[in-house]
Amino acid sequence: MLRAFQADLHIHSCLSPCGDEEMRPRIIVNQALAMGLDMIAICDHNSAENVAAFMSAGSDKGLKVLPGMEVTSKEEIHLLALFDKREDCLALQDLIYQNLPGENEEKVFGRQILVNERDETIGVNQKLLIGATLLSLEQIVSAVGFLRGVTIASHIDRQAFSLLGQLGFIPEGLSLDGLEISSRTSQEEAQKRFHLYRRYSFVRFSDAHTLQDIGENITPFLLEETTSEEIKKALHHREGRRVMEQ
Repeated sequence: MLRAFQADLHIHSCLSPCGDEEMRPRIIVNQALAMGLDMIAICDHNSAENVAAFMSAGSDKGLKVLPGMEVTSKEEIHLLALFDKREDCLALQDLIYQNLPGENEEKVFGRQILVNERDETIGVNQKLLIGATLLSLEQIVSAVGFLRGVTIASHIDRQAFSLLGQLGFIPEGLSLDGLEISSRTSQEEAQKRFHLYRRYSFVRFSDAHTLQDIGENITPFLLEETTSEEIKKALHHREGRRVMEQ
């Protein structure tokens, strides 16, 4: 049976250098539940090392947490990659790490904190997660598709780090599943501004870097269950699944 699920599928943890240090598993899960969410996705910059802790914390409280990542292409385009299986997400991380140069400078970009499901710090990541990978837009989209994931172009209404901001257009034949609109742009404005791309489903997520951001920008989906496979069906209007009016 299909039903509505409230989703915020773009949340950063304390692993992202731009994320607040309080963005830890139990705290985020509790906030998501308080906001009435059915599912979230943790999408840190170029890494999924905190995903397992969040999935465990979510499972304990009955909140579905999808493993994800916000990948930066060599063109400095941000892309959300969402998965059902942690192993597939970590396989993408392996590819990203092989193509991610540089080391983090905490004083410049911020700490990159690794945590367990009890919100405890267990280490720091030294890679330059805020940087761009050596992978092209097409290579990233192809890799996510090969790993049975969902690819959504991040905050296309922003000038910086967005597909349209960097390229000015969506390449023909690019196998994107959807386009994310930030809180800066209303649904009505997005329909007018991006009318050339109405063949894609528009979604809205919080891109939360702080606790108060969580659930402030969400998308309801009509699904059978909370999986990335169902999300993909909804984005492509398959088998009755769909992105609902916001």
